[in-house]
Amino acid sequence: MATFQLELVSPEKLLLSRPVEMVVIPAAEGEMGVLPGHAPMIVALRGGTIRVTEGGRDTDRLFVAGGFAEVTPERVTILADEATPVAELSKAEADRRIATAEAAYNAAAMDTPEKRDAAMATLLAMRAMREVAEAA
Repeated sequence: MATFQLELVSPEKLLLSRPVEMVVIPAAEGEMGVLPGHAPMIVALRGGTIRVTEGGRDTDRLFVAGGFAEVTPERVTILADEATPVAELSKAEADRRIATAEAAYNAAAMDTPEKRDAAMATLLAMRAMREVAEAA
């Protein structure tokens, strides 16, 4: 089957760089599957799971808290705010981060709409992290 180059980069390091058959990313508008030859685009990511397919089966599952993805016919580059293999997620850590995000959102109640939106996006990403951790 045809492949394309997938690169997943977090602020800390390059997490993944190899040819893959398909990747499903948590785009802001909904789950988005990418195959070789996909139309070029740049999409915002929400908190959710990236699923990598090779050899007809899912080989990697990583949680991302947000970021952007650049899609071209030959390559997908994901710039993640934070990325963690699903197997390493902890429900207790997700709960702690939800409490922190809720406090930040409440503190932003009288702030600018942009800061409130950013705080809400963080809170939603942490809730998605807990859902993924519970399902893992």
